[in-house]
Amino acid sequence: MKARVHVTLKNGVLDPQGKAVQHALGALGFGGVDDVRQGKYIELKLDETDADAAHAHVTEMCEKLLANTVIENYAIEIADS
Repeated sequence: MKARVHVTLKNGVLDPQGKAVQHALGALGFGGVDDVRQGKYIELKLDETDADAAHAHVTEMCEKLLANTVIENYAIEIADS
C-alpha cells in the first residue's frame, strides 16, 4: 500500500516561508495572491495490506514524528500501490 501524508500549519500559526513565497510571486508579476501557506508532502510505501491498519499505523507515525501536532495538521490518504 501507499500512504500520502499532507502536513500543513494550523490556522493562526505564522508561516514565514509562505509569506516569502507570496512576496516572491508578487515580485515576479503574479499579482492577486492574497495568502500563501506552505506545507510538506510525505509518501510512504507500506508492507501493510489492510487499509484500516495502514491508516492507523501512519496516524501513529504522524503523531510521533511526521507532524508537530501542536502547530501542524495532517491528512492521510491510503491507496493500493
